[in-house]
Amino acid sequence: MLEIKDLCFTRDNKKILEHVNVTLETDKFIVITGPNGSGKSTLAKMIMGIEKPDSGSILWNGEDITKLPIYERAKKGIGFAFQQPVKFKGITVYDLLKLSAQKDITKKEACEILSRVGLCANEYVDREVNSSLSGGELKRIEIATISIQKSKLTIFDEPEAGIDLWSFQNLIQVFEKMRKETKGTTIIISHQERILEIADEILLMKEGKIERKGEKTEILPLVLSKPVCCKLGGNKSGKRRQRITK
Repeated sequence: MLEIKDLCFTRDNKKILEHVNVTLETDKFIVITGPNGSGKSTLAKMIMGIEKPDSGSILWNGEDITKLPIYERAKKGIGFAFQQPVKFKGITVYDLLKLSAQKDITKKEACEILSRVGLCANEYVDREVNSSLSGGELKRIEIATISIQKSKLTIFDEPEAGIDLWSFQNLIQVFEKMRKETKGTTIIISHQERILEIADEILLMKEGKIERKGEKTEILPLVLSKPVCCKLGGNKSGKRRQRITK
């Protein structure tokens, strides 16, 4: 269980998170959504320890982890996938999977893991994790590294950012499979309808606060009924941002 208690965070005299209180149960597929600038990604980074709160606390399975560094949280089973995946010059996909597994795995095992995220294993297992890979390829490789860690809590920060439609469709399939097979808690930061539709619960954030929290059947109609400026973080003139739909 993840408990966020009275979390506050200010940057450059602007309140990013303001008295955030929420409890997230185990074995749930949760999507956090809301307008741009509502504090979604900051909250995710707080949970992982990338950012530190000004006040408040974060409890993981009853233990206060507020002051723990990232690597200690990782030891406790918390994994994080960045909005822009990290590139590692000189490190192959196979090397990265072994590092993520924290044990020696065979190439056959590595290929099986890559196949699960929709990559042709023979084409990728020996490739370097560098700029020669597309955004969609990097996303799926990162998901593979996260899945092999068997984290009890996995956080994805806008996994759809910067990828093409074809890669997005494949990501949805990966998340749908994770939704069925997950034995822990998965949190995805997103405003994409396709991702919202596979959630157990949705958290709607606005201006640094949790505006609503509930089951998908309760919250999704509220999100979809909002004006574009509120739903996707656009401007009040109603100018639409490009988004990926079914």
